[in-house]
Amino acid sequence: MREERDLIQQYLDQMRRSLRAPEAGRILIEAEDHLRESMAAALAAGLTETEAAEAAISSFGSVRAVVRAHQTRHGRLAAMVGQHVIYRVYTRRLRRQLAGCTMPRHVGIIMDGNRRWARRQGMADPSLGHEYGAEHVENVLSWCERAGIRHVTVFVCSTENLANRANAEVAFLMQVIERVIADKLSRNPTWQVHIAGDLDVLPDTTAAALKTAVEASRGCTTGAHVTLAVGYGGRQEVIGAFRALLYEHAEKGTTLVDLAETITADDIARHLYTAGQPDPDLVIRTSGEMRLSNFLLWQSAYSELYFCEAYWPAFREIDFLRALRSFAARERRYGR
Repeated sequence: MREERDLIQQYLDQMRRSLRAPEAGRILIEAEDHLRESMAAALAAGLTETEAAEAAISSFGSVRAVVRAHQTRHGRLAAMVGQHVIYRVYTRRLRRQLAGCTMPRHVGIIMDGNRRWARRQGMADPSLGHEYGAEHVENVLSWCERAGIRHVTVFVCSTENLANRANAEVAFLMQVIERVIADKLSRNPTWQVHIAGDLDVLPDTTAAALKTAVEASRGCTTGAHVTLAVGYGGRQEVIGAFRALLYEHAEKGTTLVDLAETITADDIARHLYTAGQPDPDLVIRTSGEMRLSNFLLWQSAYSELYFCEAYWPAFREIDFLRALRSFAARERRYGR
């Protein structure tokens, strides 16, 4: 594997040195995607690893040709068309690979990287990334719907975000939640909306918008459920569930000793925000960070985890399908 990795790395390094900084990142991402998929296809066709690497590089084009294409308007347009065609081909191939595979019932999504994406796009205010990220939720839900996934939980805003981010950023994020996410999910709902998080820590207008989305979608009959984790923290959720359980048994007159001897995991689960829903089979986090960040800590005890380098607004359907492909290839043991 060493030789073909060296070939591809040399190719990418040469391209990185040859391209202008503003365009290098996007083109390199496309090149890496193309090389990875082309190598997989070449290996499946029986080529050796070195032959597969050489074929992948050849199919993308020489560094000189790629650079020349992106230095002219005509060349950039042709490259965009070519990338769009490649993207469509990748998407169809991934869908074929997933045909007949086991799909997760419930997917949790940590939509990370909005501000970093905005900075990379050259936006003066990185908070604008939150708006693009919020708009993207609708796209991802459509991909889930197409894949037959009926439960999705999206980590929109954590308790730590509310406490540690600048007031102006938090205020903008709340407006985005009201104006984009809650409003869109309220109109002609195809997903029944649920909320995970403490609405009391949110501005009144945000809490009202989320409650409206819940009520507007209550009669949704598609069987699809989306949970918005807003003002949410996994540890806080478990504490709240345990507190609710204590209150429940206090009303019944149960002693603490009796409760300690009989309490089960199901007793706690009944008081979680996701009560009545299956635990997430797959948790996806974008932006390259590899941690759960206090997201669905109880529910994700046996979840499969998938970390994607793309920032959330740049998370594409092929990234999503690759996550599903990775899930389908895993053997789930549930601690056994």
